[in-house]
Amino acid sequence: MSKRVRLKIAYDGTAYHGWQIQEGQTTVEGVLTAAVREATGEQSEIIGASRTDAGVHALGNIAVFDTDSPIPPDKFYMVLNRLLPDDISVVSSDEVASDWHPRKQECRKTYEYRIYMAPVRIPVKRLYAHYTYNELDTEAMNRAAGNFAGEHDFTAFCAAGSQAVTFTRTIYDCSVRREGMEAVISVTGSGFLYNMVRIIAGTLMDVGLGRKQPEQIPGIIDSLDRRQAGPTLPACGLTLIGYEYNE
Repeated sequence: MSKRVRLKIAYDGTAYHGWQIQEGQTTVEGVLTAAVREATGEQSEIIGASRTDAGVHALGNIAVFDTDSPIPPDKFYMVLNRLLPDDISVVSSDEVASDWHPRKQECRKTYEYRIYMAPVRIPVKRLYAHYTYNELDTEAMNRAAGNFAGEHDFTAFCAAGSQAVTFTRTIYDCSVRREGMEAVISVTGSGFLYNMVRIIAGTLMDVGLGRKQPEQIPGIIDSLDRRQAGPTLPACGLTLIGYEYNE
């Protein structure tokens, strides 16, 4: 009897051309699909919650697939981890309703963006945080971050090429904290536009550098003008922390 299995997936996105399967490219979805097919002998389609970009990492992306396999749903994570490379891991697995879809459920989705500050580059951090030799004012960044909370039209924080029908999104929380030599930007929302978190991070970095003031953020949001916001920071600093579903 067919059942729908839900996976929570962590990965280092450095070696992958994003999540979504693309012809001629190595992707997280492609590698995971191959592992599921090897485990079950079936041509199962993987449905992912977030189509992270090339170089973006995850601690808790979500995906589902349908299977007739006798493997118990709560044991799939162990089976798949024996077939996956070291930079992809299934954290947990369980069974959900046959119509449960990871992109159609009400949820809270959290990303973190890390920027490390040091006089010179630290090689072991280069894949997981954006580098600056400047000292950032994280207190000002945190004051600025609070302005993103609420429902807004985030056109000014969306990269060209987006296929979004509407640019209105709800941010539940946006904050900046300091961890040692790193500024950590945390954003929780109902959903995000193309490169939205990386543009928010770039705008907050501008605040940390004194190029923008915290009080300017509402005006930048209201402008609906991408040119008013900050740069799109590199993918390496971004990690999808996870999802909280209303279940």
